[in-house]
Amino acid sequence: MEKRIAVFGAGAIGGYVGGQLAEGGFDVTLIDPWPEHIEAIRLNGLCIEGLTREEFICPHPRTLHVTEVQKLAKEKPIDIAFIAVKSYDTEWASLLMSQYLAADGFLVSLQNCMNEARIAAIVGWEKTLGAIPALLSAELYAPGRVRRTVAKGASEHDIFRVGEVHGRITPRLLELASILRKIDTVTVTRNLWGERWSKLCVNGMRNGIGAATGLSGIEIDSDPQLRRFSIGLGGEAVRVGQALGYALEPIRMHDPETLARAAEGDGKAFDRIESEILAAVGANTRSAEQRPSMGQDMRKGRRTEIDFINGLIIEKAKEVGRGAATHEKLLDCVKRVERGEIPADRENLTRLL
Repeated sequence: MEKRIAVFGAGAIGGYVGGQLAEGGFDVTLIDPWPEHIEAIRLNGLCIEGLTREEFICPHPRTLHVTEVQKLAKEKPIDIAFIAVKSYDTEWASLLMSQYLAADGFLVSLQNCMNEARIAAIVGWEKTLGAIPALLSAELYAPGRVRRTVAKGASEHDIFRVGEVHGRITPRLLELASILRKIDTVTVTRNLWGERWSKLCVNGMRNGIGAATGLSGIEIDSDPQLRRFSIGLGGEAVRVGQALGYALEPIRMHDPETLARAAEGDGKAFDRIESEILAAVGANTRSAEQRPSMGQDMRKGRRTEIDFINGLIIEKAKEVGRGAATHEKLLDCVKRVERGEIPADRENLTRLL
């Protein structure tokens, strides 16, 4: 029988994934707390754009306001529920969806950060899987409008990583991979935690900088001072992950050990990492206006995930007896911008160097 799929959080990534699955004929229900977004989808469909005209689609998936989720109690249970909300909303979203899961159904964290433990605290580890949109960037720029901001086929690496928390390859994991493969390329991994921390390093390097400065990803990577700051963030995060025992995967295009040594003053390593960043800028496979997700949140007046990205790196650094001074500086700066004490500006960070 066809699986029933729910996507809780139809924002940039959740909307893109849910919309693509709906276009592919899957039984998908999108759930979101933004009323205008849900109403726009109901009226005009979920319009999804990319960097090419051919990528445009506008499916009409089933939608539910959060206040309508109780309708699921009268229907066939949900087999797969993607949790695609911001990290700070993980617990209540998981609790809400847990009531409507099939006996063998499960929740999938389709999020930044490391939220599997939060989900498992609600539904149990046996009903928790991870799906990492490792190389997928998108933005919800208006109600009912999602834009993919990185070109399809621009990377030789797979876009999604999916894994079980225990690292084994299971039939349900392979099924999940086959579903996401209808959207883009997928790696089935035995190393979910290493993949998660590696993506955390990526987000830790750039998301907060976007929030603190208001700059796009390309503008950040093109700025020599911000590049150095970003490399420092990445290297600290790598060393924390290594101390935690994670087997790290490439950090975007960077070798983790080289990134760590670059942050620690190894000139040769720094030159290599910097050249890789500049090569990516030159390739320009992303929209020039694309902003890291925290930068998007700041522009919309939303709470950022700084506590769950850089804040988590700081927390774990303390656990393993390491420093994360660069992350502490960034977190403090983003918090000040978030509270309205200072405007988002490049100088917020360059004065810290």
